[in-house]
Amino acid sequence: MEQEFNLLPGQIAAKAREIRRKVIRTNVHAGQGHTGADLSEADILASLYFRLLNISKDRLSDPDRDRLILSKGHGVCGLYCTLTEAGYLDEKLLETYLQFDSRLPGHPVRQKTPGIELNTGALGHGMAVAVGLALAAKKSKRKYRVFIVTGDGELQEGSNWEAAMAAAHFKLDNLIWIVDRNTLQLADRTEKIMALEPLDEKFKAFGFDVHKTDGNDPAKLVAVVEGLDMTCGKPHVIIARTTKGKGVSFIEDSAPWHHRIPTAEELASAIKELE
Repeated sequence: MEQEFNLLPGQIAAKAREIRRKVIRTNVHAGQGHTGADLSEADILASLYFRLLNISKDRLSDPDRDRLILSKGHGVCGLYCTLTEAGYLDEKLLETYLQFDSRLPGHPVRQKTPGIELNTGALGHGMAVAVGLALAAKKSKRKYRVFIVTGDGELQEGSNWEAAMAAAHFKLDNLIWIVDRNTLQLADRTEKIMALEPLDEKFKAFGFDVHKTDGNDPAKLVAVVEGLDMTCGKPHVIIARTTKGKGVSFIEDSAPWHHRIPTAEELASAIKELE
């Protein structure tokens, strides 16, 4: 099985801008959503789908495909817009986001949406399943990798750290954990609500191969992932420093935009910036 896309970093950045345009329009049309979280992860998701993941929309059940779990399930609009841009979903479906019985509900649901690996949204659950999938690959001698994207506020859930212990214990070097480190959660700064730093030292203490990079720079993120030693006997974590609301100046790094939806005037301004 081969990757469907292998874009250069500049091309990935252009895809991320289009994903952000889709996110803004989709959330405004729905009248609700998680704008800040959707925007911060766009470069991460674009890098995964347009360069890094060994997957194809035509082989969603291939046992050797890479797995991606979006554990920060509230950022699902960003994922839907990425899947649309990559050709997994019809763009018209975005108009149904959050409507009754839509195939695009407010959190990922495997039974409804092609390309979703795991139903998520209850924060702290994704990592445990990612560990199970990575362990299954080792046991069955398959070569697929398991990628998981979590928020940083999500790391306040203790289940992540139980799973981290298991990942290190079983030497799951086929597991790649990307932390969307935008330093904001629902109501305030992560460091004010429940401090995480020094986050890199915590992961090292848990036995991880630790990397830090700019999560809003596809070139840097791709370089880190492609440079990982996948035979080192340690699970990998990439602390991807991002800006919540990235790409739209009046949304960037602002806690209220966790839930806020742009007005018509703000929509026009945002789209202009993203062009």
